[in-house]
Amino acid sequence: MTNPVTLSVKDHIGIIIIDNPPINALGIDVRKGLISCIDEADANADVKAVIIHANGRTFPPGADITEFGKPPLEPHLVATCSHVENCSKPVIAALHGTVLGGGFEITLSAHFRIAMPKTKFGLPEVGLGILPGASGTQRVPRITGAAAALDMMISGKPFNAKKALGLGLIDKITDNENILNAAIEYAQDIISNNTPINRVCDRTDGFADADKYAAEIAATRAQLDKKGGLFCHYAIVDCVETAAKLPFNKGLIYERDKIMACMRTDEHAALVHVFFAERKSPKPPEAKRAKPLDIAELGIIGGGTMGAGIAVAALNSGLNVTMVERDEDSIKRGIKNVEKVYLRNIEKGRMNADQMAAVMARFSPTTNYNDLSQVDMVIEAVFERMDVKKAVFTELDKVLKPGAILASNTSYLNVNELAALTKRPAEVIGLHFFSPANIMRLLEIVVPDNVSDQTVSTAFAFAKKLGKVAVRAGVCDGFIGNRILGKYAQAATNMMEDGASPYRMDKVIRGFGYPIGVYQMFDLAGGDIGWDTRKRLAATRDPAERYVHIDDRICENGWFGQKTGRGYYIYENGARIGTEDPEILAIIDKERKIAGITPHDFSDEEIMETYMAAMINEAANVLHEGIALRPSDIDVTFIYGYGFPRHKGGPMQYADTIGLDKVLATIERLSQDDANFWVASPLLKQLVADGKNFASLNNV
Repeated sequence: MTNPVTLSVKDHIGIIIIDNPPINALGIDVRKGLISCIDEADANADVKAVIIHANGRTFPPGADITEFGKPPLEPHLVATCSHVENCSKPVIAALHGTVLGGGFEITLSAHFRIAMPKTKFGLPEVGLGILPGASGTQRVPRITGAAAALDMMISGKPFNAKKALGLGLIDKITDNENILNAAIEYAQDIISNNTPINRVCDRTDGFADADKYAAEIAATRAQLDKKGGLFCHYAIVDCVETAAKLPFNKGLIYERDKIMACMRTDEHAALVHVFFAERKSPKPPEAKRAKPLDIAELGIIGGGTMGAGIAVAALNSGLNVTMVERDEDSIKRGIKNVEKVYLRNIEKGRMNADQMAAVMARFSPTTNYNDLSQVDMVIEAVFERMDVKKAVFTELDKVLKPGAILASNTSYLNVNELAALTKRPAEVIGLHFFSPANIMRLLEIVVPDNVSDQTVSTAFAFAKKLGKVAVRAGVCDGFIGNRILGKYAQAATNMMEDGASPYRMDKVIRGFGYPIGVYQMFDLAGGDIGWDTRKRLAATRDPAERYVHIDDRICENGWFGQKTGRGYYIYENGARIGTEDPEILAIIDKERKIAGITPHDFSDEEIMETYMAAMINEAANVLHEGIALRPSDIDVTFIYGYGFPRHKGGPMQYADTIGLDKVLATIERLSQDDANFWVASPLLKQLVADGKNFASLNNV
């Protein structure tokens, strides 16, 4: 194996090159190589300064993910950082690409730092439920003070070179397009000027105002208390506080103890699970069997909220988009729906008028289906009714060129039925976008029975081009997400009729970690959508199934949520956050009496236990029936599409955490009161009997 780190000497400058494709991750061989090359340069009397540079598109962006979950291998990164910092000769970090995590900690261990203008910096470890554990929590506040250090570590958000320079985290931004040449010139200046080494471990300027530093620590803790911080957030605050109190080396020991504590938490296990799950979901078996087609020309049927959102997502990805509507008035509304997104971007300073004009030049609105004759793919985004979609598919099948893909943005309907209408069932697929489609990242790719591998592969490549997180789903009513949603929403509705207030349930669900409660979600999505679904399924509903009429009574009043100013909550003057409505409670009370139900109290624990049991049980059924490929795909679906708290890992990971035996026991207990609704999934029962968990099924 070629050494990933090498040293050469030119004009008294030792040039250390990291070359560890594809991204120069800081694996064990890189760490060993850095230590070896620093030692060699330090011992070479001819070397007056040292540069650390990386080949390829980026300086090391962090740890080697292949080492995740394994026993740490020496030398640890913190020892590598100390080795770099303790070099007796000036060490210059030459920075480009994404300097994140451990790469940023290596950078801060160098004595001087020069970067290209587009370089991104950050400490994103919080995304894995840990903290910057290779001296980041001790070095950064020595330069920036507490507030900036805490913000970058707790948010985990990247920032640009200009901000890094302003914070004092780098010393120079170069306009030289060759970062190595710029670093060599910088090193020559350092040598000629005999610039003294300024080690970050010795700096205390960030601690200069002790009262301000302490106040920023206290304010951050108070903020975390208010919004509900994770263990790793508090650990970061503790470490930054300690940086100002302990000598540097003792601070490193404290930091190490804290990161080890973070790694023992369920939050860390869940976030690592999500990290790998979201990288696995876009890799369906079909993509291994067939290469995708290139999609350059996209057609969209419908210019409403969803169609316009899909159009914007496609335009933002560089595609040419042709939008078709049924008449002139409708296409004018479609144009306005697309334009208002970009006008809002101009208003917020995200783009200028010329940039908007360049984007809109690739947008072709029309009322003529024949204008789609040369597109590579068309997505229908019309009203969620089978007869409407069938009419559109029939017209599209006539005008599309051979090999063009016909996609439906349905959220419930049978894609097999749509495919059977056409002469091209191998090129028909479901693409379930989530609203707003230009913002929400989840895309369920619904795979019908007769679709080709190439069409599926193309759909996943298309999703990647649009920056979506794609999940493979089979055909059933609601696919993965909405099918499971229907079940746990019904559990919530049953609890509401049995005595739990919708407002109390929403509060409990938010306390679990969701951004909004289930009834707030209904109001956001529109109560009429669920109402239409209930009416569509009424003819096939099991007579033995419990049916709660509360939602129907609310919809009969024309209260569909935010879009009508009233649903479960009241939204005055277009407010996005609603207030509780006494009339809703009166409707609930009336319907309980009609149903002959005497309400009883639910504890917070009972609410959440019941809610999650319904979700997990139906998710197990979805998996058992092959609608989802693997448990982790269900987790990705719910984190990206339904607000499931990321730090709990998704419903399947959460189930594994609390124990499948406990989930099964809850279902069996609840079935004593409602045996029709609470039927334990065969898969769940089998896993418990075999002593296995959902994670055991993820290797697909």
